[in-house]
Amino acid sequence: MNKWLLVVLNLFVIANCFAAQNELEVIQRNSDQNELKIFDNRFRIDYQVDEITLLFFREKGTPAVILVRPDGSKIYATTSLGDMNIEWFDDETYDIVKIKNPMPGPWQAIGKILPESKLMILSEIELHVDPLPPLLFKGETIKVTGRLTNGGQPIEEGLFRDLVTLNVDFVSTNNKEYLNFGAKPVPIAELLDDGKGYDERPGDGVFTGEFALNFASGEWQPEYEVRTPILSRSLVKEPIIIEQVPISFEFTEASEGEEHHHLAINVNTEKVAPDSLIFQGTIFYPNGETQAFNLEAQDKAVRELKLVNYDWGVYEVELTLFGSNINGREFVINVGKQEFEIDKPIEKVPEQEAPLVPDVELEPELPPEPELDVGQIITWAVVGNVLIILIGFIVIRVFIQKKPLLGGLMNKLKKNKKEQEEQKVAGSEQKSDSSDEILNLSLPDE
Repeated sequence: MNKWLLVVLNLFVIANCFAAQNELEVIQRNSDQNELKIFDNRFRIDYQVDEITLLFFREKGTPAVILVRPDGSKIYATTSLGDMNIEWFDDETYDIVKIKNPMPGPWQAIGKILPESKLMILSEIELHVDPLPPLLFKGETIKVTGRLTNGGQPIEEGLFRDLVTLNVDFVSTNNKEYLNFGAKPVPIAELLDDGKGYDERPGDGVFTGEFALNFASGEWQPEYEVRTPILSRSLVKEPIIIEQVPISFEFTEASEGEEHHHLAINVNTEKVAPDSLIFQGTIFYPNGETQAFNLEAQDKAVRELKLVNYDWGVYEVELTLFGSNINGREFVINVGKQEFEIDKPIEKVPEQEAPLVPDVELEPELPPEPELDVGQIITWAVVGNVLIILIGFIVIRVFIQKKPLLGGLMNKLKKNKKEQEEQKVAGSEQKSDSSDEILNLSLPDE
């Protein structure tokens, strides 16, 4: 037979249980049995087995078990990494070993296996959950329980819960008629068997989860996932409808002089029984004050809540709803905070009479100033730029370079003046000489 997990397991017991024998007693295993008590850590795998997954629970912190084949060869957790036919996961308290085409014959497990532990042959791990109620509301918190089976049989090994995680997601059906069209998958809860929260007893094989429906209403499909280190199973349920909160609000602002605002709570009588509804919550006023309230059950489709008129601002009402739906199922809905805002009134400014102004003679209008033509503007701009350049040159020359403003020019002028004076002196001397000569020529000889 070529089945995925057809397992025929024969368990051996050492012959010291019988004084007259020194051989193993073969214990036949039924095909629907998935866990056996371990005696001397020995078991037998039949030749018809194509694949087997073994689970061993051992003392915390001890090394992984060692498997001994019928031919005496050993399989270690570390050496199994290179074997394509073996998948091994070891944790602090357990080992999961998946073997393809195992060697038929007697096997043995060596390690600190717990005395109360059972050798579990993991085959078809399945999750069986209670069906969800047909009518659910946004804001509800519901309890869901599930049970695991191995090969169709309930798993009674309490240690098994340490290696199993059960997650629940809600996936949108993308129905355009509902508000959750296009929404992303929502992680809802993790089912646990730890005796906490909604779970009644730890290790009883019943996994419990708390579903808080605090997301968008609409059509959702529940998906359950069972995951172990080497196994994974999914369970997809039929789509369900999460309805809107079965109440609506209508806020009426207090008129001038009234002491209370009025909040009408309208009940959807097509979804819930109005005479079963109890309202409990808190009012948060704009001035920071709070007020707890409680509305008892009444057979009315409209309930009224009064809010003290503390002028303008934001009024918040936090509400929890207790009651039964039309199917008779009781529920608790956390409606959450509802905000109602009153705008600040606009203050009216009284009109004031304009003061009397004595008649004043109007001054004659001055004649308009003559407009400058473009030529004048350009001329003034050029003159201004030239002045700026000259001033800049003077500042750099005198204050930065520490030189006289017209030093070179004055020296040149002095030099030219000196040369002119020298030329004048030379000319006068020459003139004197010539005059002397003339005088000498004019004297008579004796």
